[in-house]
Order: sequence, then structure tokens, then C-alpha cells
Amino acid sequence: MNRFQFQTLSKTLLIVMPLLVLQSCGFLNKTMEKVGIGKNGGGDIAGDGLDGLTNGEVVATARKGYKQTAPTGMVLIPSGSYTMGQADQDILSSRVSMNKRVTINPFYMDDTEITNHEYRTFVNYMFADSVSVLGEEYITSKLSPDSTVWSRDFSYHNGDQMTEYYFSSPAFDMYPVVGVSWDAAQYFSDWRSKQYNAFREENGQFKSPRFRLPSEAEWEWAARGGKEGAKYPWGNPYVANGKGCFLANFKPYRGNYRADGYSYTAPANSFNTNDFGLYNMAGNVSEWTQDAYSESYMPVTWDLNPVYDDPDEPRKVIKGGSWKDVAYFLETGTTTFEYRSTTRSYIGFRNVMDRLGSIPGRE
Repeated sequence: MNRFQFQTLSKTLLIVMPLLVLQSCGFLNKTMEKVGIGKNGGGDIAGDGLDGLTNGEVVATARKGYKQTAPTGMVLIPSGSYTMGQADQDILSSRVSMNKRVTINPFYMDDTEITNHEYRTFVNYMFADSVSVLGEEYITSKLSPDSTVWSRDFSYHNGDQMTEYYFSSPAFDMYPVVGVSWDAAQYFSDWRSKQYNAFREENGQFKSPRFRLPSEAEWEWAARGGKEGAKYPWGNPYVANGKGCFLANFKPYRGNYRADGYSYTAPANSFNTNDFGLYNMAGNVSEWTQDAYSESYMPVTWDLNPVYDDPDEPRKVIKGGSWKDVAYFLETGTTTFEYRSTTRSYIGFRNVMDRLGSIPGRE
């Protein structure tokens, strides 16, 4: 054996020996299975429905190729436990936000409220694809934002500019959509789910959980940003920082709507995020949640992923306060309601999606 052949053999052994060691420990098989080329070979995402039978025995292992990632524009909200309810005095004496410790599973949440431009995409799609099924009148009256809310919501208020331009003008593309009912928000969520899963199916991917409205408990947990007992998404106890700059878009002084920088709504990504990376969980627009409103919410709901889902109750919970509200309604624990078919110039929404499987970071 000449010197060149010896060097070649040595290099080969240096490569092969570690692989043999890893193979003997089972490491290589596990690694190959994780990337989809394990015992059964191949990386076919769809898979064979009968591939769990081998030699007459049931030996089905985890299907390869599935990994849930955050949809575009969403952030992961970790699981956790917190004391739900009012973090300060109940100035309305409503006694509907009494404290209760609950546990929430992880989920994904839109980092901003749904914007005019995002919702316009939905409306345009409805007109282009679903007029023959739903009818133009239904799409216009039930799904399209009600622009008249800017004039109708307030007595003797000149809202003509907002009525005419808020949803139609590019100047407001990145502002939160308003004038959308709870029912329309549900329809948007279903449509968004269908578009997302249709794309995944076309590309041989597993079906994703659907987009939906957050429960009241999920919304409040996300708004607190992991801060136990937080009065506001940024913590306690003030609505302005040390420089006197307001931390949300609301009504800080009697009649001085402009004091925080915006007379009406603000761009959906304005102000700082909370510790979960979410914008405007206080102020800007109040947000629809999945829950029906109930004065008995705390005693009747369970303490694990609670939701009060009553289809016969027309009142639906809204959270977060808005550009026209005083600071009390910005508090994470404050709960109010609006009727499901109602449209307002100060109510919008955002979506969430369930995070399936193991807890992130513990795989």
C-alpha cells in the first residue's frame, strides 16, 4: 500500500467510524426520521394512510414533515397562568371582572389589528368570487365596513371626511379596519382559514388550525405580555412615560383627543409593543373576542382555556378600549360588550390560531 492509498483509507475511516458509532447509539436513525428520511424512507408529506402496518403489526410512528410555524404577521403567545380580571378598582361597580386564576395554552396572534388594506383584500375577493352565491347586497351590507359609523356614532359630529375616505383612501391603508360587526369578523376569519389551507393543500402540506377570534381569556393574557397583575399592557400604573409621552391612543384629557398624537385612530403598528410583541393592545380600537357577554362569566367558566361561547347571546365581549375612551377602558381587565350585528367607528379585531403539539421550547 503506497502512501497515497494509506492517506485515502485513513480519511475514509475518519468519516465512517463516527457514523458507525452514531448508528450504534440510534442517533442517526432519529436524525434521519426528524428530516423525513427515516425507517420508511422518503419525505412524502401527505404519506400513505396505511403505512402504519408493517409485517402485520401496528408500528405507526409520527408522520414526517409537520412543523407548525407562525403565519405571516403573527407572533407566538406562550402558554401560562395568570389572575384574570380587574387589576384595579371597578369604577363602574359592574362586578363582571372579578379575579380568577386561569391557564392558557400557547397560540399565535396577529401583532396588529386587521388593517383596512387587509380587510379590503377580503371584500374585493368576495365581490370577485362570491357574488353569485352571497349576492352583492349581502356583501355590501353585511361584510363591507360600514363607513357611516363615523357620522352616526356621535351626535352633531362632522365625520364626513372619515366617512368618505377612511376605508377607501391609501392614506389609511395601514390603519385598523372599523365598522365591522362580530359576524363579519367571523366571516373574515373563516375566509382567511380557507385561503391559507387551500394553499397548503396545493403544496402537499398538512392542514393548519383555523384562524379565529381570541377568547376573552386569551386576549387578556396576550395583552398583559406576561406581566402578572398588569393594569396596562406596558405594566403599571401610568398611561404616560417619564417624558410625558402617552403610551396609547385614547382620550387622555376631557375633549383633547389630539394629546396622544392622533385625533381618531392611529396606524395599526404605532406606539411600542408589549413584551409579547403585540401593538395597540390598549387603545386605538376596541377588539371583538369570541366570548358572549355574561355577568356570570367568572363562576360558570372553567379555569383552563375558558371561553363563554353562547350562540343565543347577542352581546359579545370587546376588550382594550379605543381612541375615544378614557383610560379605564384601556385596562387589561376591563370588560365591556357590544351587540354582534352592531358596527362602530371604534371597534376592530385581530385573529389568533391554536399552537398544536408540544410547548415551544420543550420539543
